[in-house]
Amino acid sequence: MTATTLTLELLHPGQPGYDEARTVWNAMIDRRPSVIARCHSTADVAAAIQFAQTEDLEIGVRCGGHNIAGLAVPESGLMIDLTPMNAVQVDPERQVAWIQGGALLGELDRATQEYGLATTAGNVSHTGVGGLTLGGGMGWLARQFGLACDNVISYEVVTAAGDVVTASASENPELFWGLRGGGGNFGIVTAFEFRLHHIGTRTLVAEFTYDWAEAFAVLRGWRDLNATAPRQATFTASIVGQELTVGFVWIGDPQTAAELLAAFRNLGQTAAERIEELSYLTLQSREDSAQGHRFRRYWKGHYFMSLPDEAIRALLGNPGVGASLQAYGGAIADIADDDAAFSHRDTQFEFVTATRWNNPADDAEQIATIRAYAATLDRYAGGAYVNTLNGEGVHRAFSPAKLARLTTLKNNYDPTNIFHLNQNIRPTR
Repeated sequence: MTATTLTLELLHPGQPGYDEARTVWNAMIDRRPSVIARCHSTADVAAAIQFAQTEDLEIGVRCGGHNIAGLAVPESGLMIDLTPMNAVQVDPERQVAWIQGGALLGELDRATQEYGLATTAGNVSHTGVGGLTLGGGMGWLARQFGLACDNVISYEVVTAAGDVVTASASENPELFWGLRGGGGNFGIVTAFEFRLHHIGTRTLVAEFTYDWAEAFAVLRGWRDLNATAPRQATFTASIVGQELTVGFVWIGDPQTAAELLAAFRNLGQTAAERIEELSYLTLQSREDSAQGHRFRRYWKGHYFMSLPDEAIRALLGNPGVGASLQAYGGAIADIADDDAAFSHRDTQFEFVTATRWNNPADDAEQIATIRAYAATLDRYAGGAYVNTLNGEGVHRAFSPAKLARLTTLKNNYDPTNIFHLNQNIRPTR
């Protein structure tokens, strides 16, 4: 593949920038594509897809590179790198943003916050807009305004055939339905049009840490308090060692969260508390990985439709393993289940257990520990988030009826499954 074959920035093994481009968030991933096509336009993407099919090269698509399995990086294949396509344009009057498919969440947030606007995005600023949104897109604004995919007005998509199509409620509506939570199965999204919301710039983060002896009672109280929580609040909980921290993120005037702060202080005797007023931009980057892509990582996730006492006991049953909970509900559940491919809108809490380490010799032990802990909670799970699936197949993310509908869509847009390095929906042809 040469520069005369495609009008792209091409990187081959050994060239400057190649190793940087193939490095993703999980340091366990060390694959070497035959070529990396750094795309600067929609036409570049279409040309790269055509070349890959002509040369029978496996295709991976890279934006933020946060997929835990490193699916963006195909061994000996063609990695389509969208990161040069990171432009964001905001129309503050219409409250709309146009975003190229390689933009990161931080680029979206910085552009929209200039006008006090935002749309639902994830909690780490170096996550790719594309991967997050195509899987659904949970974030601190979801309980007020729905998931990221619920705020997409239209998508620009390059299909397996190399066609450039628009998907919206009125144009290719079935593709629009599937892109809203169906992952990267149906083409490469080169642009998103998002609906924005006036949120201002102020937020509050509240975290309360309790002695381990009080953990069960506190987590029960936290669960019950969540049932009536205002939509400005997204409840959080984390277990690190023998330490439980519960709290919430509040989007809006921090003064209006005073009643909820009092309710949290009544859950038990706090060992420590941290109450911070932050700008929205600071909130959106506070969980960024300062160490970049240095760590080896693994995670497993569940959706809980409820959190019975026995599930809380199971959560607390492995205090040496890290875990987190984040509340759903609100505007997420307002949307009819059939409205989009995204499923399990009746989820109350998302659970993730994750770890990171440096030594490759520890891989097997670290992965086994996370799998074993997640397995103790299988009986309480009602599905999983597409973006936290880790090799277990898409059946956990979609109902049988939705999976059948998505398979039909896959048959129509990618019958030979050239886009299979994703949470894959296999065609039947």
